[in-house]
Amino acid sequence: MNELDYKKFYDRVGASNGWNFSHLRYESEGVEWDFFDEVSKRCKSSDLLLDIGTGGGEKIIKIASSLLFSIGIDLSTTMISKAQSNKKNADVSNVRFFKMDSDKLQFPPGFFDVISCCHAPFSSTELARVLGDGGTFLTQQVSEGDKLNLKEAFGRGQSFEISDGALKEKYRRELEAAGFSIIQIVDYDAPEYYQRPEDLIFLLKHTPIIPDFGNEERDFDILNNFIEENRSEKGIYTNSKRFMIIAQT
Repeated sequence: MNELDYKKFYDRVGASNGWNFSHLRYESEGVEWDFFDEVSKRCKSSDLLLDIGTGGGEKIIKIASSLLFSIGIDLSTTMISKAQSNKKNADVSNVRFFKMDSDKLQFPPGFFDVISCCHAPFSSTELARVLGDGGTFLTQQVSEGDKLNLKEAFGRGQSFEISDGALKEKYRRELEAAGFSIIQIVDYDAPEYYQRPEDLIFLLKHTPIIPDFGNEERDFDILNNFIEENRSEKGIYTNSKRFMIIAQT
């Protein structure tokens, strides 16, 4: 998928389920951090937070009480609508949501104290512009080796033919070039077990792991074989591989 395809994909999925994966039945072993716990740890009650790729906004709504004010942005119109609805239901007053491109942040220089970005693209130069002196940027991203056995079974997938670690290194170089000091780079590769075939089907239909999954009838034959080969007492095995970068201006 190119960048435009991703924009269309996320808007379509947002309209269909609002990125609600809460009903999926799966277990992960060895996950070493919760990203928004890490964000919250670095926030003070006087801070302004920007969340890039906020989706339905659930995460920053949850940590809103630890901040003075938070803004969530997303490219998807349907996601922003969902975020507005979630905000209303949560009855929080110090959060706002806007449709915005992370490459063209519509904020003044040095406006934010903390910026977070989970599984979304960002511009290092734009971050450096809108983050104040001593500000902190945190990002969690999907590594190329994520869901590797699934991608190998289908012979295609998100970043399938890209060397594992390439995105992490690209972001490190870009952040340093923009003037950031890298505080920490960590990653994990956690075994993940899906309890039912329908959990895997939902995942593949609502994420870009296997592009255009289900458009070909043979996709379901491949999936059935995958399930039989990777089924265990714990569930259907795959992996969750993530990296996190924490940087400071």
